[in-house]
Amino acid sequence: MSTPKILHFNAFVMNTASHIHHGQWRRPDAGQTEFNDVTTWIELAKLLEAAKFDGMFFADVSGLYGDSDADFDVYVREGLQIPSNDPTVLLSALAVNTEHLGLALTSNVVQSHPFHFARQVSTLDHISKGRIAWNIVTGVQDNGARNFGLPQLTDHAERYEWAEEYVDVTYKLWEGSWDEDALLKDRDNSSFSDPSKIHKIYHEGKRYKVEGPHLPSPSPQRTPVLYQAGSSESGRRFAARNAEATFIIAPNPEVAAIQIAETRALAVEYGRDPDDIKFFQGLSFVIGDTEEEAQALADEYETYVSVDGYSAHAAIVDKSGRVYPPETPLKDVDTNTARGFLDWISRSITDREPIVADLAIARARNTRIVGTPESIADQIEVWQAAGVDGINVINWVIPGSFAEFADKVLPVLRSRGLAQSEYAEGTLRDKLFGQPRLNERHPAARYRNAFGEPVEFSK
Repeated sequence: MSTPKILHFNAFVMNTASHIHHGQWRRPDAGQTEFNDVTTWIELAKLLEAAKFDGMFFADVSGLYGDSDADFDVYVREGLQIPSNDPTVLLSALAVNTEHLGLALTSNVVQSHPFHFARQVSTLDHISKGRIAWNIVTGVQDNGARNFGLPQLTDHAERYEWAEEYVDVTYKLWEGSWDEDALLKDRDNSSFSDPSKIHKIYHEGKRYKVEGPHLPSPSPQRTPVLYQAGSSESGRRFAARNAEATFIIAPNPEVAAIQIAETRALAVEYGRDPDDIKFFQGLSFVIGDTEEEAQALADEYETYVSVDGYSAHAAIVDKSGRVYPPETPLKDVDTNTARGFLDWISRSITDREPIVADLAIARARNTRIVGTPESIADQIEVWQAAGVDGINVINWVIPGSFAEFADKVLPVLRSRGLAQSEYAEGTLRDKLFGQPRLNERHPAARYRNAFGEPVEFSK
């Protein structure tokens, strides 16, 4: 028999009160209401590290969902990603309170200039001794685009073209600006760094003009571990070229297998190996000592489900930006978003007219596993067989959802050889891929030793 392959586990969180499962913040055990308190996150990070989670993955947004010209009352009432705080700032506090846990931040290419962002990430990678990951996103909110001076969200294909130039700038700074032995700290010869081994990058592109050099010296990973979460054709091609790990929320293992196979095949087209990319499926769990207890807990969670919250997150709103009432028949919903999900719900309910409330319950149940630790482990193995390399664990409440998974499910997975018992040494990339730096097949590698000679830079 072949040795089972260890899976990776991230806690999928956001620096806000209502992230994915809307309405659950009302539960008395929901600590996410105290997300402004850094202690909430430090204690969770320590819990995750004690449980040997691979990482803590922070989602983020740069604006409100839905129609920018409509009211946004529902988002404020629901605490739906407003208020929310910047994860990039938070990670520095978590880095100094942990030793092994990976720390992933989400940053939209519109929200920060690549020179500034590259410097922030290098600083975090130094502070954490090489445990930073970046989830590269292009944005989905018109309001987010307006917050940075754009009239509306840029066209989908153009956003990925933008992202390609953005990462290209950061790759040049991280991988090419400093030679490996440029930092000297030579007291005797009064030379902190070797000027012949630090280079300007002279980037000139459609959106950015960056001279360089990169101000930080090389961090332990140079380039952070690169995540990406797009599932569109453009998103999958971007991932195939750039990602080391891709976050998916496939509705079932069969769909996941197709998406993974297609992206791995694209990676080969771009000169990479299929296994250069790891795939993390988002799942939430309801855990009971018996199947009956688990189902009773699931029923209890559903009493807290916010129909308004799920509908607003999916932007199932009318032309004025108001969410449709729960009793609205789905056939009467007029929206330009989530059409595929609406059609799927409509086809799956055949004994009555499906309504908006059905959408909320379906979203609460989507990629949810209910059962005992043993039956949950069985289902995770099915996802692994579909090609999944890891799980992004989605919480109902913080810290309880992660504490339950750590105490009840991870021991079963370890007994099956599917979860790590100890951390590997080194950086986050060492832990995930067995090496501290990007491999030579990644497009960033072409910038190593590429800037030794001065070039003409237009004024």
